[in-house]
Amino acid sequence: MNTLINTTLCYIQKDDCYLMIHRVKKVNDYNKDKWIGIGGKFENGESPFDCVKREVLEETGLILNEEKLEYRGIVTFVCKNSEAPDGLFTEFMHLFWCDDFDGTLIDSDDCNEGVLEWVPKSAMNDLPHWKGDEIFLDLLERRVPFFSLKLNYDEKGNLIDSRIS
Repeated sequence: MNTLINTTLCYIQKDDCYLMIHRVKKVNDYNKDKWIGIGGKFENGESPFDCVKREVLEETGLILNEEKLEYRGIVTFVCKNSEAPDGLFTEFMHLFWCDDFDGTLIDSDDCNEGVLEWVPKSAMNDLPHWKGDEIFLDLLERRVPFFSLKLNYDEKGNLIDSRIS
């Protein structure tokens, strides 16, 4: 029996910054204390586009311009986890990028996931993050066409292997 989930992650760009969320508010959060893009788990019946638009609106108050929203890749995130039935946790993360949006950013107090902040792209790797994020952020920056990236992590969250196709 696999422990498998589908999620979205969106890197929203303004000027030379990405809107990031510092995951400090949720209890038992596997992203605890890390800085990540905006996204979350699929709800029943959602497509990747449905999910990313809903998650961005819920977490930030921003409405993505559907015509400019780019579906850039799929990241298969595999982590050894002794609590999972087969010892592995697998996440299919649908990766998006967008620089065109409307609305007003909500106050971080109203975001139940963490603290929202525009982070200069040049500072991204200086913040606590998943090591594999550096790989797909580079692919986003280089405007690589749609890609599939597999990231394997050990029980402690250390990246042990990656493969791009």
